[in-house]
Amino acid sequence: MSVAGVVVTHGLDPQLDRCLELLRPQVDELVVVANPPAPEPGTRLIVNERALGFAANANKGIAATTAPFVVVANPDTQPNPDAVTTLVDFMSERPRCGIAGPLMLNRDGMWQPSRRLFPTVSGTLVRRTPLRLLLKPQTRQVEHYQLEERPNRPARADWLLGAFLLLRREMLDELGGFDPGYRLYGEDIDLCYRAARAGWESWYVPQAVVRHDHAAITDHRFFTRRTLWHWRGIGRFVRKHPERLRAL
Repeated sequence: MSVAGVVVTHGLDPQLDRCLELLRPQVDELVVVANPPAPEPGTRLIVNERALGFAANANKGIAATTAPFVVVANPDTQPNPDAVTTLVDFMSERPRCGIAGPLMLNRDGMWQPSRRLFPTVSGTLVRRTPLRLLLKPQTRQVEHYQLEERPNRPARADWLLGAFLLLRREMLDELGGFDPGYRLYGEDIDLCYRAARAGWESWYVPQAVVRHDHAAITDHRFFTRRTLWHWRGIGRFVRKHPERLRAL
């Protein structure tokens, strides 16, 4: 089975070359979609005339490739040499698996939560406001979409962190890809949610390992530009899927 790789970068990124070096041997097609200023990655490059959000950029890269499976990756990810093959083999055995994500590790090798439940009203308020500082650790764990669960075998997921995902093109064609109305944050939740409603499965596959230099700015600071983008994404998700307001 052939697989395409799409790397989205929002300007110059010092980690891009290493990401491409590790990803290139694992895919049959590789394209970088970049907001200006554009890098010189030594591979196929699509440069926007103006800056676009992650979802719109990912859709551009997906449209520029043809393989039945597509890896969409951030430039700050470093897949193990067998990561893509492991995900493709897993998905190939499950015709309704439309989304598969790896075990993610921080740069220092510590586990990084990437398998999550769909957001709830209470969970969002706890995770994105100072309320999280007031709750006991056990309560935070539940309200944080069960971020502390660490299965060591493949497990179903509501949604998976969008930094590195294997996507089935058949599913993307059916759903129309990512929703470009999300600038940053929420596009991965939305895709997984729409996929689930259409009968597609999302799976966490810990045998595939990817390091991710995740800054997690919105987890440590409450008032930043990225926080505003995050709340904008939450607002769009709720407007599109108002039934989630009943999920307390």
